[in-house]
Amino acid sequence: MNYPYQIKSIEEYQEHYKQSIEQPEKFWAEIANHFVWKKKWENVLSWDFKTPSVKWFEGGKLNITENCLDRHLAKNADVPAILWESNNPKEDNLSLTYQELYDKVNQFANVLKNNGVQKGDRVCIYMGMIPELAIATLACARIGAIHSVIFGGFSAQAIADRLEDAQSEFIITCDGAFRGPKDIPLKNVVDDALIRNQTVKKVIVYLRTHTPVSMLKGRDVWWSDEMDKVVEQGQQYCEPEAMDAEDILFILYTSGSTGKPKGVVHTTAGYMVWTNYTFVNVFQYQPGQVHFCTADIGWITGHSYIVYGPLSAGATTLMFEGIPTWPDAGRFWEIVQKYKVDILYTAPTAIRSLMGFGLDTINDKDLSSLKVLGSVGEPINEEAWHWYNKHIGKENCPVVDTWWQTETGGIMISNLANVTPGIPSYATLPLPGVQPCLVDDSGNEIQGNDVSGNLCIKFPWPGMIRTTYGDHERCRQTYFSVYDNKYFTGDGCYRDETGNYRITGRVDDVLNVSGHRIGTAEVENAINMHTGVIESAVVGYPHDIKGQGIYAYVIFDNTHGDAELTKKDIIQTVSRVIGPIAKPDKIQFVPGLPKTRSGKIMRRILRKIAEGDTSNLGDTSTLLDPSLVDVIKEGAF
Repeated sequence: MNYPYQIKSIEEYQEHYKQSIEQPEKFWAEIANHFVWKKKWENVLSWDFKTPSVKWFEGGKLNITENCLDRHLAKNADVPAILWESNNPKEDNLSLTYQELYDKVNQFANVLKNNGVQKGDRVCIYMGMIPELAIATLACARIGAIHSVIFGGFSAQAIADRLEDAQSEFIITCDGAFRGPKDIPLKNVVDDALIRNQTVKKVIVYLRTHTPVSMLKGRDVWWSDEMDKVVEQGQQYCEPEAMDAEDILFILYTSGSTGKPKGVVHTTAGYMVWTNYTFVNVFQYQPGQVHFCTADIGWITGHSYIVYGPLSAGATTLMFEGIPTWPDAGRFWEIVQKYKVDILYTAPTAIRSLMGFGLDTINDKDLSSLKVLGSVGEPINEEAWHWYNKHIGKENCPVVDTWWQTETGGIMISNLANVTPGIPSYATLPLPGVQPCLVDDSGNEIQGNDVSGNLCIKFPWPGMIRTTYGDHERCRQTYFSVYDNKYFTGDGCYRDETGNYRITGRVDDVLNVSGHRIGTAEVENAINMHTGVIESAVVGYPHDIKGQGIYAYVIFDNTHGDAELTKKDIIQTVSRVIGPIAKPDKIQFVPGLPKTRSGKIMRRILRKIAEGDTSNLGDTSTLLDPSLVDVIKEGAF
């Protein structure tokens, strides 16, 4: 498969970018023409950021799985679509060709239909990183069901909240999952999540770990049994549902500035075009290359750059079930050597973690197949960038530092491998179609270069969020109400003398922990559920490995006795309510929180104390009790 829209030089980048800004509808129509449509669109774009309302390729009909699978069969049926590396390096691993993946997706699509799933139904997927997770998402898309993948590390309560919000009637899960040395009892967690649930009718369970599970008659069925029935009944093919361009493809829940997770909605056509276009251009993918994205499909990176981007491009995508440090810290490099990986796309958190193990786990591995390195999830610091470039890329591979979000659907600002220059710790230049701008706190656009401000996008791109599921007003308030007629990213940004962009971190009440966004309010709500907690405030602080750590200030009644034990109890509470990913790294008991007379917590002050920067805390005279600040400073650690 060739990619006529792949940019090959910096001159081409400049030409394409100019056209995408001056004639966006013509530009994206030409790109979209390279995909399979059941019916062509009538209108390329209509939009209004005030409402907000954004529609791409209106009137068009298509099915994303025809573009990810069917169209590749004529020439590439025997090309590996998914390579799978299991958690256990000694276990048999798997390669699925496009023909084999096509067959399994068709069969499982019929399993879904046989179990009552219809177009528009929401299907929650809570699985480990196995090929069946990708198969399940694609099978949903084939029949027009809306998939909502939940990361396998979330708690029963977090699942219950998402099921309720989506009003999901179906769940696909596993008996358990392997993750490093751990066995995670996924089905048991699902059962706990369903105790008070009123909507779920069917649970489809894939056998992976042989963990004992409870199977309820009439509700729970085994994946393998249902697949056997489909084969016996000759249901080998499932007609792909004709979807409107703006029909929902999936919901993916992300933390917000309130305690309730918000369901980010992505629709079919624009998301497909955007993930394909960004994949092909940022990584400069060439047919036959092996693309290894180390993310979990429970996050947007896995959706866009393990499943939909690579498969729509006819690429070979590598899935990994385990973790980078098990059975030792050489696992990533072993996988690169084993599969002759061409493109490695991972997170700064993983890079920083592996840096700490030294070079012994790297020096005996053959990494010569690598052609492109990628970074995702958070800004990569210079030290990690140089280590990655020198020891993994051997100073012979461009490092693409990609900035984007769950809400953007795909990469927004990044250098293009071997096409546009990379700069350590800079995302660099926007992709064609992306119109970034910096604004001050009053919403005035900051012109020129060598300036800093809040990063906004002032024109729609095909992969952007359409709404938050079931609550459009929340979408408007969160992303489009802060600055007039702009999408607000929540990130601060610096634009240098030559127009390159450097992301400087979150400016709202959202933390970026190990590349995953977690709302401060969500963590505070979980902490406040613990007996004895009166109130809490959570801020981020610099963390050597995670990028940002979670620092919790907690007001606790005086009966706690053993402070260290109480801290462990609070951490356990957060793990049970949200999941281990949201555990506070530091907890400080305080007699009160610095509040204004109107009751607003001054997080700016708490953030500076957590960072160890107490030399200039600014004006504290507006606080209800300024003396509290000194007490908190003295107790900080």
